[in-house]
Amino acid sequence: MRQRIACSWSGGKDSCLALWHALRDGARLDCLLTMFTEDGQRSRSHGLSRVVLEAQAAAIGVPLLARSAAWDEYEAAMIDLLREAAARGVTAAVFGDIDIPRHREWEESVCKQAGIEAVLPLWQQDRLEILDAWWDAGFEARIVVARDGLVDRRYLGRLLDRLAAGELAAAGIDACGENGEFHTLVTAGPLFCEPMRFELGQQVLRSGCWFQDVAVVES
Repeated sequence: MRQRIACSWSGGKDSCLALWHALRDGARLDCLLTMFTEDGQRSRSHGLSRVVLEAQAAAIGVPLLARSAAWDEYEAAMIDLLREAAARGVTAAVFGDIDIPRHREWEESVCKQAGIEAVLPLWQQDRLEILDAWWDAGFEARIVVARDGLVDRRYLGRLLDRLAAGELAAAGIDACGENGEFHTLVTAGPLFCEPMRFELGQQVLRSGCWFQDVAVVES
């Protein structure tokens, strides 16, 4: 029997590629898991609207399960969310982290408390190998968050292609944005039934980062 999984879903390339690897290894996706801000309107990690995350889930063909919480309630809410997934028959949660030990330790801890396994398919992989696998698979993502003073906001809304990744790496930026230098929004790829249609809105500075607002365009 194939392992039934949930994916901790930021909407960005790393969680998406980690999911892609898990599915290629034979897992079966049950749902996506996302944490939102207290008002339930924006994702904690990438500042994406609920509508955008729900559109991604619909394009993948699975439900989006979510919780809303302040930072001091985040861990308890995440454990509750993982337990909901476990109640659906999920036995493992996929995460897109690459090499920050404290992140892996936290993920393994919350999963253990929920009675499931933490799976990190990208763990300690080479950055360029990760990106090459991303492009070779046919995925596309746009940069939607740029840390102020580190990544120029002119990258907001730009496709993360080989040219953009090379420019960021040449500027000393982690090519995958593993340390929060930038974040992305997946807009197309083999997991999606069709590419997302979207339009770019305003750019807003919050908590030391520039956020690119994105709106889904209905077909």
